[in-house]
Order: sequence, then C-alpha cells, then structure tokens
Amino acid sequence: MSRQRRRKSKGNAGHILGGTLLMLTTAGIGGGVWYLHQQAEAKPVLDKVTLCPTTGPKDITAILLDVTDPISDITALDLRNHFQELVAAVPTGGLIEVYTLTDTASELDKSFSGCNPGDASTVSDWTGNKRLVQERWEKGFQKPLDDIAGRVNQGVAGKQSPILAGIQKINVAAFGAKQYKDIPKHLVIASDLIEHTPTFSMYSSGVDYSKFKKSGAPDQFRTDLTGITVRLFHFQRPGGKFDSYDLAEFWKTWVMANGGDFDKYTRLEGIL
Repeated sequence: MSRQRRRKSKGNAGHILGGTLLMLTTAGIGGGVWYLHQQAEAKPVLDKVTLCPTTGPKDITAILLDVTDPISDITALDLRNHFQELVAAVPTGGLIEVYTLTDTASELDKSFSGCNPGDASTVSDWTGNKRLVQERWEKGFQKPLDDIAGRVNQGVAGKQSPILAGIQKINVAAFGAKQYKDIPKHLVIASDLIEHTPTFSMYSSGVDYSKFKKSGAPDQFRTDLTGITVRLFHFQRPGGKFDSYDLAEFWKTWVMANGGDFDKYTRLEGIL
C-alpha cells in the first residue's frame, strides 16, 4: 500500500507541476501579447502632412533666423552646428517651426513647420517597421531642416531689421493657439541683434534701454512671453560700434520685461 501511495503521489505531483508550468507559460504569452498591444495603443496617430500627433504637439520650438544681411562662412558654419543641435534636442512629438526675418515689419517667411515623428530608435521590431519609420523621419523632418541649415549664409541686405516685430509675429502665429497654452515653448533668435526700424533704431539711439522705453516701441511691439524660454545667438559685425555685452543685456531686459524666461546668450564665431 505504501508503495502505491508513493507512486500515486509522485504522479499527482508531476501533473501539478506540469499544470503549473503550462499556466505560467500561458500567462507569460498572454502578458507579452498584452504588452505589445499596450505599446501599439500608446503610439500616437500622426498627421500625414505635419507628422505631429493628431492630439497636438507636446513641445514647440520656434527659430527666428535674421538673414536681412549676409553672414560670413565661419559664422554660418557655427550657426549650422548650433542649429543641428537644436533640432536634435526636439523630443519625439515636438513641433519645430523655422522663420526667416524680412526687412518688412511683421512679415516672416516660414521655412519649415513639422514635428519630430521619431526615428528608428523609437520603435521595436515587434511594434513597428524600423525602416519605414527611419525613412519618414529622414524625409519629413531631418533632411528639410538640414537643407535650411545649409542656407543660413544666403542673406540679402535689407533696408531695416524689425526683430521686435518678428518676435511679436511668432508669438501670435506659433505660440498663440489655444491648444498650445500648457505645453513648453521655446524661442530661438539668431541675429546681429541690432533693431533698426522707424519706431526705434539702435543706429540712432544706441543700445540704451532707457531711450527705448521713451520711444513708441515698447507699446507697439509689446509681446507677452509668459511661459516662453528665449535663447539668443549673436552674429557680430566687423567694426561694429555696439558691444556684444550691451546687446545681450538689452535683449535680456526686454525679454524679462515682457514676462519671458531668458535662457542663454551665445556669441557665434567669426564676424559678418
């Protein structure tokens, strides 16, 4: 009797162990299927034109390129390197818009507007096609921005440099939409930083913020920069009478006076 009971017990134990392993295997497969399903569900649907999530971008970076005057090759190369760093820092689902300043106040040329859809590294072989994702990223996002970076030295001399009006226009056109209210916003300005319009001209008034405040410019170009971080890249002119430190302080003061968060000032290599 004891031998039969032991054999029976061993047989039952084998059945129990096998059943347990089967349950664990089934649970593991089910868990894997659930995980892949969740990953697929988490991927946002993208707009076919802008490559932005149809629910809206998660972050906005607007870049204002002041090409109202040509810049030197070395300055252009330095700017190009910084430009590519800025593009690389845009998160997946983040929107980037590139504007070029013209010599007509409030008239900007929009060179690019689109979101980073994510490259091949953002998907797995289980949940997406790496090759197609990489092609979409290169064709719709990286290449057009690389092309813009390659043309930053093709400025044309203008009659005036309405930087303040350009910033005001970007604030309304790029940042003003209601759906963008609560997402991070970044403004990047690449310029000689010399404001020159009939309303206020540094050529006649100098880099003097007190004179600026007495002009009509503060009211005309009042811009609510609340919630926006601002970064400056400065082109230096040969023989220029303006000190780069004074220019940086002028713009920092203006940004903060309009509620913005002044991030960083960078003086580019070379001179115009």
